[in-house]
Parts: sequence; C-alpha cells; structure tokens
Amino acid sequence: MPEISSSRTGRYDAVVVGAGFGGMYMLHRLREQGLSVRVFEAGSGVGGTWFWNRYPGARCDVESVDYQFSFSEELLREWTWTERYPAQAELLAYLNHVADRFDLRRDIQLNTRVTGATFDEDTQFWQVETDGGDRISATYVVMATGCLSVPRTPSFTGLQDFAGATYHTSSWPHEGVDFTGKRVAVIGTGSSGIQSIPLIAEQAEQLTVFQRTPNHSVPAGNHALDADEQREGVERFAEKRRYATGTFTGLTLPDTGLLANESTPEQRDAVYEERWRQGGLAMYGAFADMLVDEKANATAHEFFSAKIHEKVADPEVAEKLTPRGYPFGGKRICVDTNYFETFNRDNVTLVDLHAEPIERITPGGIVAGGREHAVDAVVFATGFDAMTGALLAMDIRGRDGRALQETWAAGPRTYLGLAVAGFPNMFLVTGPGSPSVFSNMIVSIEQHVDWITDAIERLRADGVRLMEADPKAEDAWVAHVNEVADSTLLPRANSWYVGANVTGKPRIFMPYLGGVGPYRQRCDEVAAQNYDGFQLVG
Repeated sequence: MPEISSSRTGRYDAVVVGAGFGGMYMLHRLREQGLSVRVFEAGSGVGGTWFWNRYPGARCDVESVDYQFSFSEELLREWTWTERYPAQAELLAYLNHVADRFDLRRDIQLNTRVTGATFDEDTQFWQVETDGGDRISATYVVMATGCLSVPRTPSFTGLQDFAGATYHTSSWPHEGVDFTGKRVAVIGTGSSGIQSIPLIAEQAEQLTVFQRTPNHSVPAGNHALDADEQREGVERFAEKRRYATGTFTGLTLPDTGLLANESTPEQRDAVYEERWRQGGLAMYGAFADMLVDEKANATAHEFFSAKIHEKVADPEVAEKLTPRGYPFGGKRICVDTNYFETFNRDNVTLVDLHAEPIERITPGGIVAGGREHAVDAVVFATGFDAMTGALLAMDIRGRDGRALQETWAAGPRTYLGLAVAGFPNMFLVTGPGSPSVFSNMIVSIEQHVDWITDAIERLRADGVRLMEADPKAEDAWVAHVNEVADSTLLPRANSWYVGANVTGKPRIFMPYLGGVGPYRQRCDEVAAQNYDGFQLVG
C-alpha cells in the first residue's frame, strides 16, 4: 500500500508517534471518538517492533492466542494463527491485516521521523516537527514509540575498517541474508541472539558467538496449531483475556502460588520440570518467592544450570553458558528453539568476553583476548536503549521550554507511566513506571490506550483543555515504583531494565513490578476519582 502524502502543516486533534500495536490501536480508538488524528511512523510500513526485527528466528515469546487485539470480535474470528508462538512474518501480516481491516493507512504517514514536539503555552497546542519538514499543531500528543525501538549502535575500535558485511538484528535487510559458506560472528546473547544463533549456525560455514553475559532461556515448545487449538483459541479468548488482565504478568498461565522455600527439593524439581515442559515464560510463575528471596532464587539457578549441562556436551562450554552473578529473572527470561544444543555443533565456537574481551575489529575479523577470529560477516545482537531511548531521541519540550532530556536527566519520571509533569496533554503508551516490558505487551498496550482515550473523551465532554500530571503525584508514584522494585532481587542485575547496557544512562529500574492486575486497578481508581493526581485546566 502506498504511504499517504505529507501534510507539511496543519492542525489535528491528536498526533500519534509510532504505528506499531500501540499507535495503530490508538488511532482506531481516537477516530471512533470523532477526532482528527495524524500518525507519524519512521518505517516504510506499519508494525513497529515486528516491522524492524526480521532477523532469522525472530519470534514472539508470548503465545499467539494471547498476543492479539481484543477490541474486535470480528477481527478475532477472521484471523487464524498457525503456530503456538508467532514468527515475525506472521505478526507483521496480522498487523497489516489490522491496518487494512480498519482503514488505518489513510491517517498514517510513513517514512517520517518525529524530531521534536514543543508545547506552546500561549496557544495551548503542541507543535510537532518531523525530518520531512512537517510542522503540525495538535491538542494532544501520544507517544507510542515502543519500549525496544532504538538499537544500541556498536562502537568497537576498528569497526569502520571491517571489510565484510555488518548487520544489526533490529534493522535486518528485508530481503534476508544468505550466510552459506560464510564465517559469521554474532555479538550478543540476549533474546535476538538466542533466537538467531541456531538458524545462522545451520547455514554458516563457521559461527563464532561472542558472549558477554549468559542468559536464562527456556525451550519454547513451539508447534503448529491444529484445528482444535485454533478453535479453542477463539472460543476461550474472552475468558482468558479477562483472567490475564488481573494477573502479575498479563499472561494466562496460572501461577502455582507455591513457595520454593517451603517446598522439598523433590517438590521444587517437579514444579520446575512441569514449567520447563510447558515452555515459554511459564517459569515466571513457578514459585511466589522466586523473585524476592535469594535462597528461593538460587533454586531456579540450580535447575537451569543442570539443564544447560544436560544439553551441552562440553562441560567447559556448558559452564560458560550458565548464568552467574545475577538473580534469575533479573534479565528477561528468553525463549528459544535448540539454542543450547547449537553449541554441540562442530562449526560453532563460543567466546567468553569476560575472559577474552573484544579488543578491536580488523579488516578480516575480531580480536578478542589476544586472538584474532577470522570472519566474513558480523551480526550485532547488542540490544536496545530500552524504554526511554526513542523518547529522548526527540527534542520534546514542555512548559517554559523545558526539555524532556533535562527533566529525565537523573532517570525517567512519570505518573503511572502515562504522563509527565510539566508536559500537558502528552501521553505515553507503556511508558517507564508501568508494567510494560514486564508483561504481555498487548494486554498493557490495550489498557493504556483505553485509559488515554477514555480520559480524552471525558476532558472534551467536560470542557477541560489541559490534563497534566501533578508533580507531587508523580513524586509519589516514582517512589512507589522504586520501592516495589527494591523489594525484589531484579535491580541487582546489570540489565536493560535498569539501563545498564547503555553507557552513561542513569541506573533506575524502569518497569513497574507491582503487577498488571494491581496496576490496572490503580489506574481505574485514578480515573474514577476525577483523575486524582492530575491537574485539569478548563
């Protein structure tokens, strides 16, 4: 489908930044209310995360029946998922179907990156600027920029001299890459590395994996859905989604409610084995004390260590692949297909960067620990500037011209992850301080979009011009987010949850760990109490 033509100038009720799950649903909801909306999307197509991340093996870690919109019964019944865990291509096809099904494209401007947004206190409008020269005026600005949308750019010495091809998993060539007969290096073993390494190993002549930090990863147990599973996914969808909205993570698999510290070793092993067999993110719900108690957490470490040593033939390699030095769950649990088994292949070599750090990149390879590894291509699976990267890449200015970069200099501050004090009528979809990346993102996205659009509808009905987070309410929420995070073991890990993967980024635990259900309840209470914690100006 062709992109819509640029408007250059104009006034809209709302500007939405991003055309992934969040931006597309926001557009749909705001249009239902009769608002004029302009969506700006940097990519050449809709889909957000699933437009950009096309690397080999790219797949969602939430089951397909749970990772879809709930707002339309017709949409639910006319789309059929083919696998338990949807691959990137199927998710992108789904999102394109949504765009066509609800005629969204006419209000989405592709190939357009928002460079700045300034609140004009005289007119009480936002002025939004793009890299294409657009200057748009809007009453409301909604940032649906995604939590994992700004890739970390590698800065290794000598990279500019490398004679081979380089790729980043988050900006993979749409036509794909053929590694047949090539010597390939993959740098990074987070989720994108863990998903792509097995497939690259099958194709490449030689694969060298450079690992900084080993990760906990659980077999996906992926399979094609049969007709009965597809039918049940539709018939039980509403029931399962209602349940998911009240859980800790927004997933439909019930937690056991058991305590590892009050279970015998045999009981613990049985629970872990069952969760391992179920696959995916089921492991999060194994024991209620697993993320808050060191002794309980250690039992998960022990279980994973044993599993890795079972799968990897070389004990030395298995030990290198075993996570150490941070709590289980401190880094997002990965979901894989034959990841650990891949290191049994003759054409795969693991380099432990703690023992052999990368020194430089040469025209023909990578020097680590004094050894040069000859490679023809390098794949950077080096992650993202999570949660704040896309927002801080824009020049966003609120009252008195104060920049968001200045406001968040010591780390992100929000009220409910939805709004920022000093930035009236600007809303965030799954922003810092909300469950966001520690949840089923679709459940969290829908909850945020529904809350924001309901608020806008109330504002307009009541003649309220501006809605702005109160600084005291924001302070209290930030303190609560930090208190909840500090009651767990998770902030002890050097993860992207705390921005530890980005040099100079303030260390603060960004997702809210109070749970999807309690968080939703709090948001509903705020709305019911005439938006308690917000300043409303007529």
